[in-house]
Amino acid sequence: MSSWKKAAKSNQKVHRERAQPSARQHLGLLEKKKDYKQRARDHNEKEATLKLLRKRALNKNPDEFYHHMINSKIHRGEHREIEKGDEFTKDQIKLMQTQDLKYVTMKRTMEANKIRRLQGQLHMTDVVNETPSKHIFFVEDEQEANEFDLAKRLDTHPDLIGRRSNRPRLKDLEKLKLATVSAAKIESINHERKLSYAELMRRIDREKDLTVVQKTFEIKRILKQKRALKPKLVAKGTPHQAPQFKFKFERKR
Repeated sequence: MSSWKKAAKSNQKVHRERAQPSARQHLGLLEKKKDYKQRARDHNEKEATLKLLRKRALNKNPDEFYHHMINSKIHRGEHREIEKGDEFTKDQIKLMQTQDLKYVTMKRTMEANKIRRLQGQLHMTDVVNETPSKHIFFVEDEQEANEFDLAKRLDTHPDLIGRRSNRPRLKDLEKLKLATVSAAKIESINHERKLSYAELMRRIDREKDLTVVQKTFEIKRILKQKRALKPKLVAKGTPHQAPQFKFKFERKR
């Protein structure tokens, strides 16, 4: 009996889908049921979306305010989001609007060179370098550690221990010929040194601001070149940091 069923199944006619009649060949392929279902589903989804939008439009209060009203615009028939400005200072915004990348790079390089010259003149190694340093001395026992004299070990004057640089030894101090300087002259020298330190700090701050502006220019230039990639904004620009974007990984063939 089972062999007869198998033989009957093998002799069954294969049902194929009807092709497009020859008189309608110019209309293209004949639409099948699966194509109709897909087209009907898409049509129903669009109708439901339009119905929902009409309902929202009827229930909308014209006096309500949405931030998206001012954060978007239509440009050449295409709806676009308005790019929000980064939080820069007025001086930085004015500089970005009036100058270009090459000028900012040149000014930053000039400021960096002036900073190096001032640091060399003022011997600002101890002030500029804020990284703490350690100088370890090894002793034999606890008694020697208690009696340890740092000035004697470094062979310098106790008032010069705190210096990292320009710390002469006692034999060098004996050879120095100290000139007699009046109190007014000393006060004038200290005042000039204070002004030089203030100028150095202003130039350091100026160089940092120019670095932020330069990075912002470079990022905007890259965004214009790679506009199709649409990077994601990670962090907005601040007076102390340029905006940060994250580009989608693109595999190179």
